[in-house]
Amino acid sequence: MVALNKVLIAGNLTDDPQLRATPGGGPVCEFTLALNRSYKSRKTGERVEEVAFVDVVTWGRTAEVSAEYLKKGRSALVEGRLTQSRWESPEGKKMSRLRVTADHVQFTSPARPPGDGDLPFEPREDADPGLER
Repeated sequence: MVALNKVLIAGNLTDDPQLRATPGGGPVCEFTLALNRSYKSRKTGERVEEVAFVDVVTWGRTAEVSAEYLKKGRSALVEGRLTQSRWESPEGKKMSRLRVTADHVQFTSPARPPGDGDLPFEPREDADPGLER
């Protein structure tokens, strides 16, 4: 049986990343990416906007760098694998959560705009219309 567990996603952070430490002192960072998709409905012919929210976790040095450079609204490209956590709630209900464990995180928004560092970052008008910022 062949198995492949590889994920490659790009999106915008919905909030600032949360950095914490494991009981052993290792850094772990969690954040959520919003993945936007726009398409034309076959039934109505109208433009449909769709958003998926994906939880991401990073470990070690990648966690530290992610927490330092990523901020709400900035875009990132994440390469990793799907992991599933399972637990039982205090009421006895079986729970599970699927998220991406990142091996690599690439920051696709500049940390500061080119030129004057005091100006807010504004995407260029001629940027790829398929990528929402």
